[in-house]
Amino acid sequence: MQKTFDVEAVRKEFPALGRKVGGRPAVYLDGPGGSQVARGAIEAVAGYMERGGANLHGAFATSVETEEIIAGARAAAAALLGAEAEEVAFGPNMTTLTFALSRALAREWGEGDEIVVTELDHRANVDPWLLAASDKGVKTRWIRVDTETLTLDLSDLEEKVNGRTRLVAVGLASNAVGTVNEVAEISRQAHEVGAVVAVDAVHAAPHLPMDRDALGADVLSCSAYKFFGPHVGIVAVRRPLFERLEPYKVEPAPDNIPDRLETGTQNHEGIAGVKGAVDFIASLGGGSSLRERILSGMRAIEEYEDSLAQSFRAALREIPGVTLYAAPDGVRKTPTVAFRLAGHTPREVCEYMAERGFFVADGDFYASTLAGRLGIRDEGGFVRAGLAPYNIAEEIEEFIGVLAELAG
Repeated sequence: MQKTFDVEAVRKEFPALGRKVGGRPAVYLDGPGGSQVARGAIEAVAGYMERGGANLHGAFATSVETEEIIAGARAAAAALLGAEAEEVAFGPNMTTLTFALSRALAREWGEGDEIVVTELDHRANVDPWLLAASDKGVKTRWIRVDTETLTLDLSDLEEKVNGRTRLVAVGLASNAVGTVNEVAEISRQAHEVGAVVAVDAVHAAPHLPMDRDALGADVLSCSAYKFFGPHVGIVAVRRPLFERLEPYKVEPAPDNIPDRLETGTQNHEGIAGVKGAVDFIASLGGGSSLRERILSGMRAIEEYEDSLAQSFRAALREIPGVTLYAAPDGVRKTPTVAFRLAGHTPREVCEYMAERGFFVADGDFYASTLAGRLGIRDEGGFVRAGLAPYNIAEEIEEFIGVLAELAG
């Protein structure tokens, strides 16, 4: 049974919301760059460090406990993504993990092979693949973005994803404009020709229920600091692929999965916080298993955020001089809102809002290809405001009022 979304109860789980700027509460609209951290995740990080940490494979209590904590976090991340625990690897961040995976996968590439990337993606799911392809002499094809609809143009997908394709890299949702891509459709075409599908779910993870296998992802990556946890990268690699991969590692390091991808000593306290973040999401839902509670909680988050985002976009359209960058109504989107205000650079808008306690960001947010196609990369990019389950309607109303004052 779906719980009623209690935003006031949610807000109590985020200590950072107590911060004030100029005597008024800070309004965090910078979630796409990193959410605030849930109390349970904070307590898990601090608790690990307070009880005494240790490296792995020791006979003593703190070492054994560290391994148990990592196993618990791995199981929680697997439940979040719809994977098996042994398919989940941790790392410093999604970008570092993707570079490691690109080097390992490229060992299988050769002359005549091709890869496919998209113009809508964060460059963390583009450049590691481009560089690996360049090293191996492999051709790159691009899925274009329709600059009118801010969606991927899949009209020539069968031509671009063909018998020579070895890898397709695509984002589940755009970190700049929020568009949710037709990943399952892309994956079906990729698998028909035997290609590996690498899906960047970093931006989607705080907003959408996820099922790796339903998406058709062979590699599904995200970062806990986007979904209410600490800075830890996470990747779920489908077992058959994971078991054949040969990542670069030091010789004595374990060769079993997922350890073979986790080079060096991991951020144990951060990994402890991963479970705290997942448990927070699960606390918003109902069900008999952790997976069911997570899916229920994520559906509650998406429904709540989508309602706020629709009101936010509608209000922005009413402000003179605002250009809103959003896919049309009917296209699924995360609650990430990108815009520009005529007569002001994105940085000027952000500075004005920051002085009044509203935290929004400016730039291209590493979605540099998209910003270039829109002709704004060299003009300061976007202003990006992103909603989270701890935001409330009153904050959006106040933001709109202040922005309207700036617009004159």
